[in-house]
This record gives sequence, C-alpha cells and structure tokens, in this order.
Amino acid sequence: MPTVDLTEETFEQTVTGNDIVLVDFWAEWCGPCKRFAPVFEEHAEEHPDVVHAKVDTEAEQSLAAVAGITSIPTLMAFREGILVFSQPGALPKPALEQVVAAVRGLDMDDVRAQLAALQDGAPENGTPAT
Repeated sequence: MPTVDLTEETFEQTVTGNDIVLVDFWAEWCGPCKRFAPVFEEHAEEHPDVVHAKVDTEAEQSLAAVAGITSIPTLMAFREGILVFSQPGALPKPALEQVVAAVRGLDMDDVRAQLAALQDGAPENGTPAT
C-alpha cells in the first residue's frame, strides 16, 4: 500500500480510523528525511495492513507544532488512536520492523488502563499516590 500524505484536516481521522498508523514527519530540505523515505516506502509496500503516512512539516507547520515535532525526521506510531511510539531520527529497516512488531504486540487494554491511571494522577504501578 502506498504512503498517504496527511494534513491538519486528515490527521485525526486517519489516526483514529485505523488500527496501526505510522507517521513520518519530514521536510524536503532534510537530508536524513530523504534517506529514510525509501525505507518507509518499501516498508509500506511490505505491510499493507499498516497505514504509512507522511506529514510535510513545511506545508503543515501548525500540525507539526501541535505534534511537538522539534527534530526531523520523526516517526510516530499510533495504535487504536493512541500514540504509542515517537522517536526522532531516520530508522534503518530492521529497527522499523522492530517498532511495528512491538506496536502489534501491545496489550491495548493495558495501555488504556495505564493512560487512565496517569490521567487520574496515580503512579504507573497502580499504587495510590501519597
């Protein structure tokens, strides 16, 4: 499956409407971004069940700002609409494979429980705050 370009208007629907979404934040002038692009494209072809999306940080500056992008390329992974991975830097293909395997292996009920606990102000280990 080819990569899709995301905009501020399509970002949320894409992330929440698909099981696993990888988002590559990039810019035309960025050398590491250009080197990562073919790896990302090839990965997209090999994993049609994963949405591979790209955000041009020059064209979508407000989206990049909301996403907290301070370095490019930055790869984010979302599972069931939840950000589960974010890392700047161009990943080699084996590392990209590891990210997807880890995201697929997540227990999303556990992830949601941990998020709920954090939002309630409780520590991650579930013990009451003192």
